[in-house]
Amino acid sequence: MSDANSPAAPAPLPRIQRIDIRHLSTEQLAGLGVSQIAYVRPVMMNGTVAYAIHAADGTPMAVADDQNLAVAAIRQHEMLPTLVH
Repeated sequence: MSDANSPAAPAPLPRIQRIDIRHLSTEQLAGLGVSQIAYVRPVMMNGTVAYAIHAADGTPMAVADDQNLAVAAIRQHEMLPTLVH
């Protein structure tokens, strides 16, 4: 019997799926880090060097005038920045 003032039972924890990284599919490998990693690459825009920000899968996300600003923007969005030359 349940009392209206008694605390509710905790929700069950989600089941964690284990994956053997030695047997990742191409799609699984491509998806690793897409939402956590972004890279900065120098590009030419209107005759000036700018810094393009891309998701790990290569999707363009933004362009900054300064490399430090590009890295700061990535960190502000709680992502891990990396540089590509």
